[in-house]
Amino acid sequence: MHSELSPGSPPVTLLGADQLRELVPLDLAAVDQVESAFVALATEAVVMPPVLNLALPERHGEVDVKTAYLPRFEQFAIKISPGFFDNPSLGLPSLNGLMLVLSARTGLTEAVLLDNGYLTAVRTAAAGAVAARWLASPDARHAAIIGAGEQARLQLDALMLVRKIESVSVWARDAARASVFAADAERRHGVRARVAASVHDALAHADVAVTTTPSRTPLVHAADLHAGLHLTAMGSDAEYKNELAPSVFESARYVCDRLQQTRVLGELRHAIEAHKVAPDRGFAELGEVIAGRCEGRVQANDITICDLTGTGAQDTAIAVLALQRARAAGAGAVFHNAVMP
Repeated sequence: MHSELSPGSPPVTLLGADQLRELVPLDLAAVDQVESAFVALATEAVVMPPVLNLALPERHGEVDVKTAYLPRFEQFAIKISPGFFDNPSLGLPSLNGLMLVLSARTGLTEAVLLDNGYLTAVRTAAAGAVAARWLASPDARHAAIIGAGEQARLQLDALMLVRKIESVSVWARDAARASVFAADAERRHGVRARVAASVHDALAHADVAVTTTPSRTPLVHAADLHAGLHLTAMGSDAEYKNELAPSVFESARYVCDRLQQTRVLGELRHAIEAHKVAPDRGFAELGEVIAGRCEGRVQANDITICDLTGTGAQDTAIAVLALQRARAAGAGAVFHNAVMP
């Protein structure tokens, strides 16, 4: 049976990484957009399947696919996010990828965002800001950053949007990179910054902390925590990654982005495996805290932890923002994608 292509071809917007960097900087609008995704998870009939993770251990690589439909948006995104960690030896970046934006009404493709991982980096940093906004002390002035890569830098940038940070301690396995990070923080933000001798040293006087590493063994232990500290764990987005020792669950109030996901991919998984937490124990999700359905920080001396594994809802939120801004600015190449009638 022969079919002809429909003459009414829907327009598709094509945007590259440089254009997306201009359209979607890490700013309060991006933070608010990602916060809306957390709220949607708590209050709307969001459809978000489990993360698809394709591991290629012999290539030191992995590919994550995330997606979600949020009723508040007219589109949804499908993100393909490869990470091949031997690439720097080839002169290539470790992370890349793209997002497809489809109409939630027709399923037709509306945009191809060739962001090379940029939008993921922005929404991840914005999520850290949302966690700090709702869980860290309003008077937080000293930050600790564990890790010294791109996401560590972005997490500090995001934190500066929601808290008046005056000093920063940074720890990384590579002390030279930590020194570069500290100097950059002082230059860009006008804060006092120092390289910590250990994770414990970095956290000792921190009001708010962020871990941003791909560690497979715990970096933060219960003895590293103190009253009033808020810590956001960003690194555990696969079952084999682990930044927090299970012992931290004994003294901290735990909040996560999506409970069914952190039981499989997050820090919670390791606490369950270590029998520190019952497999069916309930915890608050960040969206529930924002929506007023669950408590976050109750007292000033509470220790709070937010386990962020990254959700498809965040990807859809940031992709929709990018498309909205591109259309308002008339940016990007537009072509017509012929479809079958």
